[in-house]
Amino acid sequence: MVGKVAERLRAAVGSKAAGAVPRLARNTFVAPNNQWYSPAIAGASTFAQAVCGGAPVRKAVAVLDRLTPDAYADYVSGFYRAGLDRYGDAWQYADINTALLGLGAALQPVSYLEIGVRRGRSLAMLAAAAPTCRIVACDLFIQDYAGMENPGPDFVRAELARSGRHGELSFLIGDSHRVLPAYFDEEPDAYFDLITVDGDHSVRGARADLATVMPRLRVGGALVFDDVSNPSHAELLGVWNDLVVANRSFSTYTFTEIGFGVGIAVRHA
Repeated sequence: MVGKVAERLRAAVGSKAAGAVPRLARNTFVAPNNQWYSPAIAGASTFAQAVCGGAPVRKAVAVLDRLTPDAYADYVSGFYRAGLDRYGDAWQYADINTALLGLGAALQPVSYLEIGVRRGRSLAMLAAAAPTCRIVACDLFIQDYAGMENPGPDFVRAELARSGRHGELSFLIGDSHRVLPAYFDEEPDAYFDLITVDGDHSVRGARADLATVMPRLRVGGALVFDDVSNPSHAELLGVWNDLVVANRSFSTYTFTEIGFGVGIAVRHA
């Protein structure tokens, strides 16, 4: 079953010729009638330094300082500061925050899709790096999710204003396994420069979200997948490896040393 799902996803990603899938111009090169390489100029390893290390962590601290604190944000901020105090810019650390800051700054996406919004912290990271980016944000907004307040879209809008965002923001409120396929049915030409999957953490749910959004990533665009080393969701690393790392249409960088980990991927075809 696992292998069949991966095979279907690889077929879906590669079902159009590279020229038929929209491209992120900032990260692609096309020579009409003389295309020898895949269009993407930079793969995932190019962005590793931008998403991992002391410099991106410092940027994440600066964004967190502007947002409304909660128990988890307070812990993460303290963890960041401890790592920077002890190891400086040589500290090798990455997470969803540093990934979105680094990729947002490097790619300057025009369109961004996020599954799993909660309080808008990761959205704020992207917005700080690409303030005019058009954002589509999908979440159920379950109250008291993970034992913490989950205030909803109005709170998220206010958080993004604190990060300097002034681009378009729209919400898809509901189960991603239903509302996203419906959205793409209504918007068959919708593609995104950057996509984050951080919603349903069950194996089946995470696989379904990836299968839905990966074909909708522009060539040259990037995918972020959270919690690949979260001990409470150890199976997610296998999902990432099976559906993304093994997919030859993508190059990948995966950080699992400390924290909850993160994976990034760049679409090449």
